[in-house]
Amino acid sequence: MIQGEWIKMDQKEFREFYRTIQDVAEHPVVLRMKKYPHHGDTSCYKHCMRVAYFNYIICKKLHLDAKSAARAGMLHDLFLYDWHTHARETGERLHGFTHAEKAYKNAGKIFRLNRVERDVIRNHMWPVTLRSVPRTREGWMIVLTDKYSGLLETLDRRKKNKKNCI
Repeated sequence: MIQGEWIKMDQKEFREFYRTIQDVAEHPVVLRMKKYPHHGDTSCYKHCMRVAYFNYIICKKLHLDAKSAARAGMLHDLFLYDWHTHARETGERLHGFTHAEKAYKNAGKIFRLNRVERDVIRNHMWPVTLRSVPRTREGWMIVLTDKYSGLLETLDRRKKNKKNCI
């Protein structure tokens, strides 16, 4: 599930969270995200799981739609390729600007998305994508949780690399 010393989880709360996203997290297409690296040693799947969990916890505490925020968090990077090599292999060089829309289209082929889920997935890359501004409070939460998770995953990789160099 979610590993990492920077996440302190309450097991009861995690089980409640996982029940919310189980059908998404265990879907064969979503499971394919495990094959693709994302930030450092973190797979796309694990990154999405972290973002979904953070979304769930924060939105629940703020009395927002925690279920939709968690489900969309699990789907926000459903682009199904290694973005580190994608440009070289395809010539598409705008991953940061285009992957939210790809994830939205992929998710929409598999799941019936509600208004909040659509907003969260499509607009999670703000401010990189200036025109894709979140319109829901849950959409603003993923902007924060996605950047926070990505930063921690990147720093974790650098910390590991530093240990290996010493």
